[in-house]
Amino acid sequence: MIKSILMVVTFVSLTLYAADKTPGYNYVIPSEIMTPDKVETSIGTLEFVDGMPTDATAQKAYDYLDTSRVVKAFLDAIPMASLEALRNGLAKFGASKSNQVVIFDQLMDSAPLFLTGNTDTVYVSVFLDLEKDGPTIVEVPPGSGPGTVNDAFFRFVTDMGAVGPDRAKGGKYLILPPDYEGDLKYKEGSATVEMEIEGKMETVYVSKSTTYTNWVIIRGFLVDGKPDASSKMFREGLKVYPLVKASNQPKMEFIAASHKSFNTIHANNEYFFKEINHVIQKEPIEFLDPELRGLLASIGIQKGHDFKPDKRMQKILKDGVAIANATARSLYFAPRHKQIYIYPDSQWKTAFAGGDYKWLINKGNGGRNLDARTSFFYIATVNTPAMVLKLIGKGSQYAIIDRDTKGEYFKGDQTYKLTIPPNVPAKNFWSVVVYDPQTRSELQTSQPYPSKNNKKEGLITNPDGSVDLYFGPKAPKGKEGNWIQTQPSKGWFTCLRLYGPTEAWFDKSWRPGEIEKIK
Repeated sequence: MIKSILMVVTFVSLTLYAADKTPGYNYVIPSEIMTPDKVETSIGTLEFVDGMPTDATAQKAYDYLDTSRVVKAFLDAIPMASLEALRNGLAKFGASKSNQVVIFDQLMDSAPLFLTGNTDTVYVSVFLDLEKDGPTIVEVPPGSGPGTVNDAFFRFVTDMGAVGPDRAKGGKYLILPPDYEGDLKYKEGSATVEMEIEGKMETVYVSKSTTYTNWVIIRGFLVDGKPDASSKMFREGLKVYPLVKASNQPKMEFIAASHKSFNTIHANNEYFFKEINHVIQKEPIEFLDPELRGLLASIGIQKGHDFKPDKRMQKILKDGVAIANATARSLYFAPRHKQIYIYPDSQWKTAFAGGDYKWLINKGNGGRNLDARTSFFYIATVNTPAMVLKLIGKGSQYAIIDRDTKGEYFKGDQTYKLTIPPNVPAKNFWSVVVYDPQTRSELQTSQPYPSKNNKKEGLITNPDGSVDLYFGPKAPKGKEGNWIQTQPSKGWFTCLRLYGPTEAWFDKSWRPGEIEKIK
């Protein structure tokens, strides 16, 4: 009896299940794993033959895949392309060896194209080639301001000068190449080592880079509002030489760059990929992780191979880089993430969204904030913890703004006002510099230095200690000393810098005014 009941139940169950089965199958197949014969998407209609793509659909899919990889390659490789553009630009300017230093004796004016450079410190810039020279010594003179070494992907290697381990007292820094296998100890940010140089024991700050190419950038402060003392300090005290030539150092060459026009900014078109291909061929394969190497290889950039895109890929590179460039510009100038804003009710933005120089989310538990990294390197250079850590009276802090109180981009044919409240939390000085949104470099007008700072003469201070700055094509009457000229046919944005920031900046008890349009 029981056996008969089981047979009936089983028969009924199979009959009902078979009635509900998916056509062409013996059982019900979940719809979410199936592909319809026709699908409407943003890249057009995609057609399939029982799940197998037609030739036309496969071509659409591959075109989209390659385009998306081009977009991602641009966004992820901006740090690498930016540093390569700097290296190439300075090499064309005459600084192709480690003993050749580009120096802005008369400060950086608007002639060179240089991502958000400042007009208020004396820059010295040196590129190291550790593949050619091996371990290299950088002697930093006493009194140096903030200095940093970045590798070929703009990753932090070490600080120098005011924010480095020498604490502006001067010192020797040894940068080891990625293939170094000796006994010297090293760490990110430099290990302090006693070693013999030229027959005597020296205290040396040792770092090991992940790449052969490294950029050394150091700033010198104004003294009595003038650059002369810092210029003299660097020309007499800065030395760069291979460790093996410590007893026979090459003569230093200083190349004056103030008021000279040259480019250090990466391309925004398909030439961008030639820039990064040069880096891939130059550097050790391990300097990028397999994931990023694979991404670049998927669009034809691979170490040991020629980069020769065919006509189809050339078209995709051109299209993809245009989309990527628009994306990079949107990430900074039209951000969708609120964490980039310094204050909740303000247009002032930080350069380091998330407050981490490695762009790690929650100490890496949330991965890397790729959008924040792209945003930073599209408008800026130099990567150092000193820009994000709370270093009272040391380092520097930045605030950038490109919209007025109504949320509209600044226009060069309009006049605007910014109030800098009294008691600015800057131990050394503060400055405001205006930039061109196209080049992200200093705005070019009849004013060679599109900026104001509290160390220069002529700045008008209000009775309460505040300062009103004006931006526009013409100076408001009686405000010439506080006026920064704009170009009527262009937009602009500006950066507030605090050198030696104090507690009131970090706790936000002091904040700059918003920029408002005035008549």
